[in-house]
Amino acid sequence: MNEISLTNGRRKSRIRREINAVITIALRDITLALRSPSTIIMSLAMPLIMMGMLGGSLAENMTGGLHFDYNKFMMVGMMVNMLFMVTTTGMMSLVEDHTTDFTQEMLVSPVSRYAIVIGKIFGSSFGAIISMAGTLIVGLIMGITLNPGQLLMILILSPLMCLSGGALAMIIIGLIKSNKTANIAVMLITMPQMFLSGAIIPINNSSGILYILSHAMPMTYCLDLVRAVVYAGTPEYASVVLFNPVVNFIAIVVLTVICLIIGTFLFARSEKSR
Repeated sequence: MNEISLTNGRRKSRIRREINAVITIALRDITLALRSPSTIIMSLAMPLIMMGMLGGSLAENMTGGLHFDYNKFMMVGMMVNMLFMVTTTGMMSLVEDHTTDFTQEMLVSPVSRYAIVIGKIFGSSFGAIISMAGTLIVGLIMGITLNPGQLLMILILSPLMCLSGGALAMIIIGLIKSNKTANIAVMLITMPQMFLSGAIIPINNSSGILYILSHAMPMTYCLDLVRAVVYAGTPEYASVVLFNPVVNFIAIVVLTVICLIIGTFLFARSEKSR
């Protein structure tokens, strides 16, 4: 009995240590963001540029044959896009931590690599939440609204969206150690997803290579899951949602776990080989 109690105590102690590590690393990134007003300003300005200008132009020129309100479709898409894109971009701070040897200090600590990575993802998601709030503000200015229940569900799902984007970024971080090259690589994986996943342009009729690419992108399933929640019980549901919400959730979890495992392995290996 004593051995079992001791084992359980060690297990609980380890779990507490991992949770504390995640919280500590996340709070470090949040503190750095709060100390950088330019970061917060950019997080708020990005939705204005992406949704107000690009989305507004598309709304005026391509909505004639649609069977749903394009403005609402676009705002939901941009909210998820901001969560995904800003989290992915924020993860690039790991490249800077690599150059300053901060990652080496974290890796020698008695916590798992996954705790370090997940803590960085949650820390990077702070700016993503601000950008999502900025998208809501721009939407209000454009006369687009969501009810409190829809907003609550989006907020509940937002950690999953951020995890998905951060896990994908880890693969790049594990392969590239140049800050400049990593930033370019992030743009190469985030910008195509914005257009091919259905954030601002419907992809219901995509075919060929575009169909394959859109269905291979994690953000496609993140967007579709959120839209399934927002449009549930409405006549527009069939025109907007591509897959069953359960399919979307499974796809997100599977793709996130795969990217997280591969990315964390590459990240840890690159640090050990220094």
